[in-house]
Amino acid sequence: MQLTQGNKDLSKSPLFLLAPFFFLGTAMVVMKFILPNTSPLFLAGIRLVPAGLLILIGTAIAKLPQPKGWKAWGWIIIFGVVDGALFQGFLTEGLVHTGAGLGSVLIDTQPLVVALLSRLILGDLIGLWGWIGLFVGLTGVALCGLPEQFIYGLLKGGSQIEIASFDWNHVLQSGEFLMIVAALAMSFGTIIVRYVKQYADPIVGTGWHMIIGGVPLLVLSWLYESGQVNHLHPGDWAGLGYSSVFGTAVTYGIFFYLAANGNVTSVSALIFLTPVFALLFSYLTLGEQLTNLQWIGVVLTLVSVFLVNQRKEIAEWMSSLNAKPLSEVITAEVLTDAGESIE
Repeated sequence: MQLTQGNKDLSKSPLFLLAPFFFLGTAMVVMKFILPNTSPLFLAGIRLVPAGLLILIGTAIAKLPQPKGWKAWGWIIIFGVVDGALFQGFLTEGLVHTGAGLGSVLIDTQPLVVALLSRLILGDLIGLWGWIGLFVGLTGVALCGLPEQFIYGLLKGGSQIEIASFDWNHVLQSGEFLMIVAALAMSFGTIIVRYVKQYADPIVGTGWHMIIGGVPLLVLSWLYESGQVNHLHPGDWAGLGYSSVFGTAVTYGIFFYLAANGNVTSVSALIFLTPVFALLFSYLTLGEQLTNLQWIGVVLTLVSVFLVNQRKEIAEWMSSLNAKPLSEVITAEVLTDAGESIE
C-alpha cells in the first residue's frame, strides 16, 4: 500500500504498530485459557492451518506467484517443519507447564538466538552492544527458567548446591525449557526464511509453511491425543479463532505490510511489547504471578532483546556522542523532536 494524498499511511499509525504485539501477547493468554479443555498438538495445528489458508487466499486475490521448482518447495517444507511444526508444537507443549506471560518472555529471546546464528551461519556482525545484550539475555533466561534453590545456592558460592539431589530431568522437562526449545526452532526458521525469499514470494511461502507445519501436528494429535474437542465451549472456539486469525494470520499480514513500507526498525524496537502484553493480561485474566527472581529475569531479558535488536542504532548514537560535544547532541535532538511534533 502506497501513501497517497488523502490516504493515511498505516505504517506510521501507533495503533497499527502496536497491533501485532498485542495480538501475539494476548493470543498466548487465550491459548493458555483454552488448553485445559483441549490438547496441545491439536491447538498448535488448528492455529496454523486456518491462518495459512487465509494468507494463501489473500495472496491469490493479490495474484502473487506460487512457488516453482524443487528448491522453492524444498526450503518451504524445511521452513514449515522447523518454524511451523517444531516451533508451534514445543510452544503449546511448553504452555501446558508454564504461564503465558513467562512463556512469552522466553519465546521472545528468539532475537538473541537469531543474532548468534546469523553470526555463525551468515557471518553477520554482532558488535559490542549485541554481545552485551546476549550476556544480559542469558542471565535473564537463567533467572526465569532455573529453580530458585539452584540460583540462590550459586549466589552463595556454590557450596550449598546439592548436585546429587538436583533433578536436571525436571528442568529439561519443564515448560520453561520447552519454550526455549521453541524459541530456538523459531530462530532457525528466521534464518531459513532468508533462503525461502531467494526462490519464492515470502508471503506465499509463509502461508504454505503454516499448512505444511500444521497438518503433521493435527495428524500427530489424531494418533496420540484424545478429547481434543469434547470439552470445548463456544468461548473456546472463539479463542481458537482469535489465536489463528488475529494471533497468526493478521499479525503476519501486518508484519509484511510494515516491512514493505520500510518500518522494520520500528517493529524490531517494539518487539519487547509482546511479553509485556502477555504478562499484563495473564495477570488480569489468569491470575498468573512471577517470583521476585523471575521478575528480575523478565526485566533483564526484555533489556537484552532491546539491546540486540537496536545494537546498530545504539552504536551509531554512541559514536555521535563521541564525535560531538554533548550540548550539541542534546540541542540537535530537541530541534528534531520539535520539528516532528510540528509535522
